[in-house]
Amino acid sequence: MTVFKDIFEHKEGKLFRKTKAAGNVKIGDEAGWTDNNGYRKVSVNRKTYGVHQIIFEMHHGYIPEMVDHKDGNPNNNDINNLRAATRGQNISNQKARGKSGVKNVIWSTRHKSWLVYITSNKVRHHIGYFKDLELAELVAVEAREKYHGEFANNG
Repeated sequence: MTVFKDIFEHKEGKLFRKTKAAGNVKIGDEAGWTDNNGYRKVSVNRKTYGVHQIIFEMHHGYIPEMVDHKDGNPNNNDINNLRAATRGQNISNQKARGKSGVKNVIWSTRHKSWLVYITSNKVRHHIGYFKDLELAELVAVEAREKYHGEFANNG
């Protein structure tokens, strides 16, 4: 897709137009728009791409299954913050969302304790039950490091 290098210039994690686009877009304008999830998007030949995908392709020559933002910030498209990932690796790098506030830790009403689990390669690993949330969090951090490696997000 070397066409991207003909259309865009990449500077400091942003894309700028090298060619005139439709409407009132001018050469030198920052390309694209920001979607509801905070990702910058652009259209090329009636196909929508993430700016992070285009920047990755401009540097590496291909678009992988997923382009992961190492720091989890969709606005940080610096090439040093982008890496190729599988869908599972990309999910592993997401921040905590559950009610416990701790990633991979949920409350088990049945066992009246905190359950720690990790999903890796589509397999859910039951790590254990813990009465103390802080201990469950420490165990979850260790499990993420073991199963997710460089994609472990302990935030």
